[in-house]
Amino acid sequence: MSVAEQIRPALGAALTPLGLRMEDLSVVPAGRRRLVRVWVDRAVDDAGPDSTEPVAPLSLDEVADATRAVSDALDDDDAMGEQPYTLEVTSPGIDRPLTAPRHFRRNLGRLVTLTREEGEPVTGRIVRAGEHEVTVEVPAARREPARTVQLPYAGLARAVVQVEFSRSGPADADAAEEG
Repeated sequence: MSVAEQIRPALGAALTPLGLRMEDLSVVPAGRRRLVRVWVDRAVDDAGPDSTEPVAPLSLDEVADATRAVSDALDDDDAMGEQPYTLEVTSPGIDRPLTAPRHFRRNLGRLVTLTREEGEPVTGRIVRAGEHEVTVEVPAARREPARTVQLPYAGLARAVVQVEFSRSGPADADAAEEG
């Protein structure tokens, strides 16, 4: 059993009281040390009723709390042995593909590109994420009107969040009305 497999249960248990879950874990050699990378995010279920409300991203304070909890769990577990290690705790980056229903639920309101196993890719904003399918609003394009598309997760080959630098949100609209 690898070191990552040995420490996974302890780290997951340390994050649960914080309302977080471990999305991924890696332990790799880095010279005379090992690098322990832990990706954490809010605990959102894959099952349950459809989600229509965005999930707030992790704050720096929450990542710091997660780092302390993971560090304490590693100190209490002897699976790492005597070899020194460097710990890196982070949230999944925007470039991480969406692979589970909870990933879509966490990204409600975001612009995504969904590549289907068959058919053309679809780029739209997630408006609903359920247990088995995602609903996106696709803006109007050249000869096609705006539309809402429901796609089953099972039919998706790849799903990624698109970076938006100038999206106006509700706060921007309120400021425009006041100004």
